[in-house]
Amino acid sequence: MRAASREVSLHRRSLPEATSAALADKLLGRESEPDAAAVRAEMKVRLQEALNAMDAGDREVLVLRHFEHLSTAETAIELEITEEAAKKRHIRALKRLKDILTQLPGGVEEFVP
Repeated sequence: MRAASREVSLHRRSLPEATSAALADKLLGRESEPDAAAVRAEMKVRLQEALNAMDAGDREVLVLRHFEHLSTAETAIELEITEEAAKKRHIRALKRLKDILTQLPGGVEEFVP
């Protein structure tokens, strides 16, 4: 069950506060059909669990790319790394997220269109 005390800040710097719940919402997108709401809510919980299990650095690059909508170049500047390193970190973070989701009950299939 969700608890406010378990919410995790995804930023170390001056960026706005972003919780795993907010990032999960962004990664899942919006679903307008009422019958899909329960499925989406369950997926959100599973995605939050996966995000909370990730390293803070991996969550940070996902937040910058998917929550803040920064480009690879902007992400590199924010993280004070090269563009190539930012690109690799993003790809690795997505792979780690997929690996964590694969290990959760139900696997990763429901998250992949």
